[in-house]
Amino acid sequence: MANETTNDLAAAFSNLLNTGGTLLQQSVELMTSGLKSTSQAIEPLGKSVIELAGNATNALNQTLQNVSAAIAPKK
Repeated sequence: MANETTNDLAAAFSNLLNTGGTLLQQSVELMTSGLKSTSQAIEPLGKSVIELAGNATNALNQTLQNVSAAIAPKK
């Protein structure tokens, strides 16, 4: 009888550890998946922001050149 109780306790403890390990592993996988999804969503946004900033800079530069050309005395 004492041996059966020890085996049952060992099995319960083993199952508890296995369940805890599985939960931890799934939590890490969920976090990793979330980070990957977030980075995949942010990457195109970052590229778009950089392109927008470049386009805005070019537009401002062209505007300043046109204003300068309009103000400069003609020969």
